Amino acid sequence: MPRNEPQQGSKPYHHGDLRNALIVAAAELIEETGADHFAMVDAARRAGVSTAAPYRHFRDREDLLFSVGELGFYALDAELERIRDQNKRGSIDTLIAMGQSYIRCVTSMPAFFTLMWGEQGMVRGEENVQEKIEERARGFWMLVEQVAAWCEREGVDEPAALEISMNLWSICMGLCHLHFNRQIERFAPGLNPYDMLSSSARAYLGGLAVAKH
Repeated sequence: MPRNEPQQGSKPYHHGDLRNALIVAAAELIEETGADHFAMVDAARRAGVSTAAPYRHFRDREDLLFSVGELGFYALDAELERIRDQNKRGSIDTLIAMGQSYIRCVTSMPAFFTLMWGEQGMVRGEENVQEKIEERARGFWMLVEQVAAWCEREGVDEPAALEISMNLWSICMGLCHLHFNRQIERFAPGLNPYDMLSSSARAYLGGLAVAKH
C-alpha cells in the first residue's frame, strides 16, 4: 500500500538522493503492477515525499520511466560485462554465454522490456539522439567486440561482425518474446531458450566458419 504523505518535520533528502529514491520507488512499482498503471504520485508516496517533489528532478511521467529504463540497462550491462570477463575472448562459448546471460537478465524483468527496447526507451527528446542510443546499447557493442574477435580467430571478414552480431541478437530477442508469450512451453514442452540459443548459435557460427574454409 502507498505510504501517506510525509509529515512536517520528517527527515529531508539530501540533494541528489531524491532522484535516485524516486527511480528505485518507480522500479519497484513497475515490477509489481507494470508500467501501464504507473503514476508519478505513486512513486512519490512510495519514496515518502510530497506529490510535487518528483517534478524537481523529472519533467513528467515519461521522463521518470526513461530513467527507470536506464536502471534496467545498467543491470544488463553489468551482467554482460561479468560474463565477458569470465570467459575466453572471442570464443564461441563466450558468445553463447553472453547470449544466455542476456536472455536470463531480460526475462527476469519483463516489466522493463518495453521501457528498455520500445521506441521511447532508446531515446528521450530531440537532442543527442545518437549519443543516447550508443550509451544505452553498450551491451550490444560488447557483443560486437567479441564477435569481431571470433571473426579474427576463424578468418571471417571482420566487417561482417556487425551483421553477425545483429543476427545473434535477433535470435536472443526472438527467444525472449517466445518465453514471454509462453510459446516455447506451448509448442515444444521440455525445450528451454538457453539450449535453443546454444544450438542455434553453434549452427549459425559453425556454418559461417565452414563456408570461409
